[in-house]
Amino acid sequence: MYIIVGLGNPGKRYEKTRHNIGFAALDLIAAEYDIKVNKIKHKALVGEGFISGQKVLLVKPQTFMNLSGNSVREILEYYKVEPENLIVIYDDIDIPCGSLRIRKKGSGGTHNGMKSILYDIQSDQFPRIRIGIGSEARMDLKDFVLCGFEKEEKKLIKEVVRNAAKAAACIIDRGIEIAMGEYNAK
Repeated sequence: MYIIVGLGNPGKRYEKTRHNIGFAALDLIAAEYDIKVNKIKHKALVGEGFISGQKVLLVKPQTFMNLSGNSVREILEYYKVEPENLIVIYDDIDIPCGSLRIRKKGSGGTHNGMKSILYDIQSDQFPRIRIGIGSEARMDLKDFVLCGFEKEEKKLIKEVVRNAAKAAACIIDRGIEIAMGEYNAK
C-alpha cells in the first residue's frame, strides 16, 4: 500500500493559496484515478483506490500545515505502512515558481509542514515531490505562502501541478529513479 499526502491548509480561505498546492496535486490524482477523497479519518480527508494495481490512500491533513505530521503519523501507524511507501507533495519557496523537484529522502528545509512530518514519524526516508512556488516575494514569508498566484504564474502552476500528479503515479508504477529522471526540472 502507498500513502500519498498532499499538504495544505483546510478551508475555503486557503483553497487557492501557494501553500495549498499539495492539495491541488492530490485533487488531480483523485480525479485521474476516480478516487473520492471524502472520508474523515486520522485528522485528514482520505480516499482509497488503486494506481497501477497498487492500493493507495490519498490524504489531505486537516490539522493545518504546521501540525501535518500528527495526521501522517496516525495514518502510517494505523495502516502499518513503512515511510518508504509514503509520498508527500508540497509547496517549496526555495525553488523557482513552476519547477518540480523529486527526492528520495531528506530534510524538511524551510517547510514547517515537512518539519512536522519528519518530527512525528521520526524518519526522512520517504519520497517527496516539491512544487516550486517562487521566493522573490517582497513580503513576509507567511503572507507570501498564504496569498494566491499572480496572473502570469497561473499557467506555470497548472502545468507543474499536473506533472506532480503524474510523478506521484510514476513513483508507484515505475519507481522513484524513473520519476526523478522524467519529472525533475532540468
